[in-house]
Amino acid sequence: MKATIIAIGKCKKNSPEAQIIEEYTKRSQWQLSVKEKDNSDPTSEAEFLTSSIPSGAKVVVLDERGVNLKSTELAQIIANWQLGGTSEICFLIGGADGHLQSTRDRADLILSFGKLTLPHMLMRAVLSEQIYRIQTILSGHPYHRE
Repeated sequence: MKATIIAIGKCKKNSPEAQIIEEYTKRSQWQLSVKEKDNSDPTSEAEFLTSSIPSGAKVVVLDERGVNLKSTELAQIIANWQLGGTSEICFLIGGADGHLQSTRDRADLILSFGKLTLPHMLMRAVLSEQIYRIQTILSGHPYHRE
């Protein structure tokens, strides 16, 4: 499985968040990568996000209005996608103004990590850990406990 975090704003090299992302990328059995673009206007950001999605990839848009799932529930959705032939998932993180409706319309899943507002760079670190966690849930690894 290939997982790509497509995000607005650039994470500083060697920042604590970049180190966390790097750690979970190393641990992952999946190919995990991050594609970034500097902040700009919402239309340009939306164009970057949607044009970065490879053909055939499932799209998860992170948005406060999305569904709030347990890690095991998200893992089950991804397992179902894999059974259906999906080999790539893109996770979209918008800029400070969030996502345009056109980006949300492109989503296969609109996901919320709760009502809290998190810094965008920290969200990438949290998301990279969750991608790793999902992988361990699906493989039966004891990393995740309920």
